[in-house]
Amino acid sequence: MRTSEDGDPFVIDPTGRDVHGDASRIRGRGPAARVVLPGGVGAWAVSSPAVLRRLLTDGRVSKDAHLHWPPLINGEVGPGWPLFAWVVVRNMFTAYGEDHRRLRRLVSSAFTTRRTAALRPRVEAIVTALLDELDAAATGEPVDLRDRYAYPLPIQVICELFGVEDPDAREEIRRCVDVFFRTTTAPEEAAAALPRMREVLRGLVQEKRARPTDDLSSALIAARDGGSALSEEELVDTLTLFLSAGHETTVNLLDNAVHAMLTHPAQLAMVRAGQATWDDVIEETLRAEPPVANLPLRFAVEDIQVDDDTTIGKAEAILVCLAAAGRDPDVHGADADLFDITRADKEHLAFGYGVHHCLGAPLARLEASIALPALFTRFPDLTLAAQPSELRPLDSFISNGHRTLPVLLRPTD
Repeated sequence: MRTSEDGDPFVIDPTGRDVHGDASRIRGRGPAARVVLPGGVGAWAVSSPAVLRRLLTDGRVSKDAHLHWPPLINGEVGPGWPLFAWVVVRNMFTAYGEDHRRLRRLVSSAFTTRRTAALRPRVEAIVTALLDELDAAATGEPVDLRDRYAYPLPIQVICELFGVEDPDAREEIRRCVDVFFRTTTAPEEAAAALPRMREVLRGLVQEKRARPTDDLSSALIAARDGGSALSEEELVDTLTLFLSAGHETTVNLLDNAVHAMLTHPAQLAMVRAGQATWDDVIEETLRAEPPVANLPLRFAVEDIQVDDDTTIGKAEAILVCLAAAGRDPDVHGADADLFDITRADKEHLAFGYGVHHCLGAPLARLEASIALPALFTRFPDLTLAAQPSELRPLDSFISNGHRTLPVLLRPTD
């Protein structure tokens, strides 16, 4: 039986320079493989879709490091660890058992199908305004589409949804979220990010308490102050969760989808000819280039047998390997690494599974379904302004995207 004491673990590259290569190497070690995270922290990397579905719905798997992970409980990891914010916050993302059910019930009403659909006119208006800005600024010089389009759409949508109106607060949130996802962050910067994020959001809570408006922050505050079982710390950390995950994942989805279309022109032509849909593009992007490559962390409440050869020991950490799962050849065949919008089975776990399925998934899909066709309609001759091999990935083994996405909006001749 293989346990945490057997064999040499795979050392995770914090720079994320070869996310898919590392995913393949981890997958080659079996459905669950021992890995070393930054700071020498050990974990199990789970890459099998079948095993992930089982673990993500297993009551013996916790997300609460305060209860079930000795390195945090004993102070072996501290604020300078680049993944500290991922395990120390107290919100739905890190809750376990009844606490998770309580917090999910409280916030799930905010992301109903009806409420998400009602955002369509506003998303369309933001998309149009961003495209108008790009159109007006088009000079024949390369434009960073990640910075000018993929980023501002989701951050504006999520900030409006939660009533973050102050431009300075939005910029502070952006800087903090960048640190949370950047796994090469220096200890001093990592230690400063979460307190700063909480400070900004405590200011938002104070403002909304004094002057509530029709936004989700005000609704959460009203629930907290009205006697719901939501602590002040959980309130602030819940806002941290939604304002972080609520835009970073959509930025990467748009970035990766645009990149995929520009590097697969025949498939873009199929979409334009009506032989495939933008939904096909979105789902294949989520499978082949998920916005989050690896999701930290979960913890075994007791020993969990993965298969005849592998047991995850009690209190050991679990890394959810979404990029590896999306390209599993046992599920998607020998061409699993290929981007193909005509693929019949685009099954993926990019938004999680079961009770931990991302509440914001419908909003991310809505934004992409509006932003992608609008972009390629406005700029039908859109091209990359660099060779694909020249594009640099984000400094992260968590966040899967490009540092920049330089494009030419129109032909230069």
